[in-house]
Amino acid sequence: MTLLIGALTIGLILSLLALGVFISFRVFEFPDITADGSITLGAAVAAILLLHHVHPVIATIVACAAGAIAGMVTGLIHTRFGINKLLSGILVMTALYSTNLHIMGRSNVPLLDQRTLASLAEGVGARITGGTGDLFILDWSVALRDAAVLMTSFIAAALVGLGLYGFFRTNLGTAMQAAGDNPQMIRALGVNVENMIVLGLALSNALVALSGALLAQYQGFADVQMGIGMVVWGLASIIIGEALVGVRQLGFIITGAIMGSVLFRLLVAIALRAGLDPNDLKLVTAVFVFCALILPAFLKRLTGARQPAPR
Repeated sequence: MTLLIGALTIGLILSLLALGVFISFRVFEFPDITADGSITLGAAVAAILLLHHVHPVIATIVACAAGAIAGMVTGLIHTRFGINKLLSGILVMTALYSTNLHIMGRSNVPLLDQRTLASLAEGVGARITGGTGDLFILDWSVALRDAAVLMTSFIAAALVGLGLYGFFRTNLGTAMQAAGDNPQMIRALGVNVENMIVLGLALSNALVALSGALLAQYQGFADVQMGIGMVVWGLASIIIGEALVGVRQLGFIITGAIMGSVLFRLLVAIALRAGLDPNDLKLVTAVFVFCALILPAFLKRLTGARQPAPR
């Protein structure tokens, strides 16, 4: 039961990463590799602030702001200096590695003795349940901290998903989507496409950094290597989510990204429990995403080949 609760919690936390990757990859078709550095940046900023006894909520907000700045830098490099989209993200991601090391002062920052959102959630859960012992759910014993953090992660993912859905229904959000779908048309209407790209990448990386800040507080540490391969993780969550919902409407896509992240984490937990070498996890993730990307086109060709030729 602990494995299941942990997988669900991490899946919900990383769903914020998936939503951030959704903005850059799906809305703007911008292969933003900055996310690999932004998630670590969010964790690093939150960890250092927590070590200095800053309130966890404030530390998390500042971590989001740091991620937004990283996204803005990537957008400005692309729009103002004409650097290729992919290369812009790679430049900022590379710079963030050293930046994160300078912020943390070392490669790993433990948070086990600090007040975090996880400990705050545990305290709220203790007040609600009237005790600090384990909870029993369907005859399964669940630690109060695990249950409280799971519920907090669910609330955070739901609020961010609803907020993102509401934002994209505003005039600014609609203009942002139009800038990604048809930049020539929206530019003819007087909208500055470059500013929309910068704003979109700032929002994307703010969500990624939020995911990193929450992940560090849940796991009890921030590590400079924790962001490696996270873009692939987010893309995998989006692909799984789109396959689950089967509808390309905004609300369903956002819901699918959250569901895809949770399901993907459950599959990873099952694979690890079955004996998968943790060293092979990134390789298996990359192979899975590759298969998911080519499978729709393969099935389409296969279906077309089986249809009888017109007479």
